[in-house]
Amino acid sequence: MNWFVNLLTGTGVGPTILYLSVAIFAGLLLGKIKVKGVSLGITWVLFVGILVSALGVSLNHDMLHVVKELGLIFFVTGVGIQVGPGFFKAFKKGGLKLNLLAVAIVVLGVLTTIVISKATGESLAVMAGVYTGAITNTPGMSAAQQTVTELGIGTPDTIATGYAMAYPLAVVGLILTCILVRPICRVKLDEEPTAIASDHGASDAAGTQSQEVKPKAKLRIIPIFVIIALGILVGSIPIPVGMAAPVKLGLAGGPLVVALLVSWLGVRKQWFGAEFTESQGVNMLREVGIALFLAAVGLGAGGSFVSTLSEGGYLWVLYGFIITMVPELTVAIIARLVFKVNYYTLIGMIGGATTDPPVLAFANNVAPEGCKLPDLGYATVYPLTMFLRIFSAQLLVLLAV
Repeated sequence: MNWFVNLLTGTGVGPTILYLSVAIFAGLLLGKIKVKGVSLGITWVLFVGILVSALGVSLNHDMLHVVKELGLIFFVTGVGIQVGPGFFKAFKKGGLKLNLLAVAIVVLGVLTTIVISKATGESLAVMAGVYTGAITNTPGMSAAQQTVTELGIGTPDTIATGYAMAYPLAVVGLILTCILVRPICRVKLDEEPTAIASDHGASDAAGTQSQEVKPKAKLRIIPIFVIIALGILVGSIPIPVGMAAPVKLGLAGGPLVVALLVSWLGVRKQWFGAEFTESQGVNMLREVGIALFLAAVGLGAGGSFVSTLSEGGYLWVLYGFIITMVPELTVAIIARLVFKVNYYTLIGMIGGATTDPPVLAFANNVAPEGCKLPDLGYATVYPLTMFLRIFSAQLLVLLAV
């Protein structure tokens, strides 16, 4: 049995892939469990990774880093291809209104994080990790890690641990926000319109085409790795902001921008149609990417998770819950009472403003069968929110210098 023991305790490529596979398989299996119709879904992969790592297994951390970054790149590239065709249309009419509300959520989240940091004395570099967990944004967490590494003011694992501490209760808080809006704003579901209304103007914003577009040319497959290569180049361009270091779109934002543009232009020029942007292949690219990313993050952070929790890290959970609830609930109430946003659109927007799939799943469970408003609200604000979350996470780290 020596071969088996060596496999479990080694630090080579084989053992690391084994534990990545275990974390993904077990996490996806647990993700099928629902409590009152709500599931954490693929987020379980992160938690299983933390548990496996906390058991003291040996891992090749250089390899974990490569898997984490590649997984994230696959994920945002897939999202960009899917959302791209309807992204620019989303800014018309009510789509602009929804995006402004999402921007308000982002700004309030950053301000809340800064206030907590000032009040508690917690470093903003650490709070950047808590912030990304509180808004369930993995690309933002990766961007914060890169900035921390470049500036040498902390460790990437601390960012990942703060993210992991805040993430679980953040999902609960976001769903709680969707629930609380109903009694606070006196929403009556049986009186709520379920069809696409002109007040949000995002009927084409879900990244899908209402009519099949037949390609004029024979190009039916986008060279994915060309998008990724161009995206990495774009993501590496420094953007001066007058601080200790410039911000960048990074390994997440760069491929996302390029994928959005290529997908939008491809449909517009009829190089390809919905059979590509909505294909199972693109969806698999996205899902495999996020699974690899979450597993690698969990396995990398689990070693310090338990010790951090026992040494006061539980406060990060509280901070994260505040960062989750205050901006979302405040803007949601204003959106409903002042701007009269449809409830089903609103709860989809809440998920999109934090790029959180579990909230979208909850919103679709609440909405009547066949109602697409949650999907439209989510997709309308998702791309812009993703950019802002990536930049704001870096900004918090820069403010710590």
